[in-house]
Amino acid sequence: MTNPAGPEAASAPARLVVRTRRVEVDDLLSLVPEHDFLAWVHDGDGIVGWGRAARLNVSGPDRFTEARRWWDDLRQHAVVRDEVSAPGSGLVAFGSFDFAPGGRGHLVVPEIVVGRRGDTAWVSTLGSSLLPAPRLAPASAPVPPRQTEIDPGDPGTWTDAVASAVERINGGDLDKVVLARDAHARFDEPLDARWPVTQLANGYPACWTFHVDGFFGSTPEMLVRLDSGLMTSRVLAGTIRRTGDEARDAALAGSLARSSKDLEEHEYAVRSVADALQAHCSAVTCSEAPFVLHLPNVMHLATDVAGVVPSGTSVLSVVADLHPSAAVGGTPTDAAVALIEEIENLDRGRYAGPVGWIDGCGDGEWGIGLRAAQLAADGRSARLFAGCGIVADSVPADELAESEAKLIPVRSALTAPPDPAQAAGGASRG
Repeated sequence: MTNPAGPEAASAPARLVVRTRRVEVDDLLSLVPEHDFLAWVHDGDGIVGWGRAARLNVSGPDRFTEARRWWDDLRQHAVVRDEVSAPGSGLVAFGSFDFAPGGRGHLVVPEIVVGRRGDTAWVSTLGSSLLPAPRLAPASAPVPPRQTEIDPGDPGTWTDAVASAVERINGGDLDKVVLARDAHARFDEPLDARWPVTQLANGYPACWTFHVDGFFGSTPEMLVRLDSGLMTSRVLAGTIRRTGDEARDAALAGSLARSSKDLEEHEYAVRSVADALQAHCSAVTCSEAPFVLHLPNVMHLATDVAGVVPSGTSVLSVVADLHPSAAVGGTPTDAAVALIEEIENLDRGRYAGPVGWIDGCGDGEWGIGLRAAQLAADGRSARLFAGCGIVADSVPADELAESEAKLIPVRSALTAPPDPAQAAGGASRG
């Protein structure tokens, strides 16, 4: 069941008027205000926004379908003048969805969107009437937290859940399940969310850094990108922690590429994505063998999947079929999700759910909400999340170490700098 129609379920003018103009922009995140901002950035490119021109809240098993229908209606009635015609220009909405099948979903159309792709940058105004181009100038510098306390939770409880999952897998109930854990951060004053978002974007430029309604992170996993009929997905499964020693890390990368446990986990994830894309694509291709993706804290086995889709395909329709993939749920999907509900004892919220954007053509980019945290409404606390794929020969202590490595990006981004000079230097880069 979706939410009933009403002001809190959906809000939009009868017709949106959108104007996109070329501008010069150096740093997208430097422009966003402290409150109520949206972001999707990758290696300096992407889109940011603020203000609210339209919004949809949905819930229940039909949330993706309801979101797609609302967006289709909105874009069909919109008046758009786009001088740029780049991915993310013109009419655009940011969105996020809970992991759980009966969870919630949100689409937000900002009043101002600023984007950049390569040498091309633009600003879009969106509202009930044609608006003048805003004056773009750096906002106030993001303020780092003065003090952060991290509660890692009870590791023993989580490793017990991993052991239970291994037992169920070896008993033949399923092949793989992804189990998540959370940690809790507390701040001495409301957090300026721009600080961790900027730290993540600077520290992990190869990932997609996002912020939607207090949910933020830096995901390495692209669930689906749709651009002019070409659909691509990057599948990650199989992880090893980096040591910081180049020779040692090279050896670890080789062992990861040969690990039967990690290759098994990876194959489940690739198969689930490729099978889901078959329903939309005339042909689906995968890289011949997984490659090792090197990130500052970990290395992953990765496979790129691509296909061509018919004109008029909405990226939200593809998201609905892809989520949850084996990379964040397990195999078979229904059995894995049931086991997660039984033994994980955790409300994931939007963690491991789809997060990204959609444009007026139905194209867009949607990642999986990983390496992520949910900021509380008062800004004084946050929940940090990490998950690991469990298969038959998983070792609970090893999975705990992997989860700790996956918590590092957000935990570090939420930690106060060691001295005022570093804080000032970091803020000036924001």
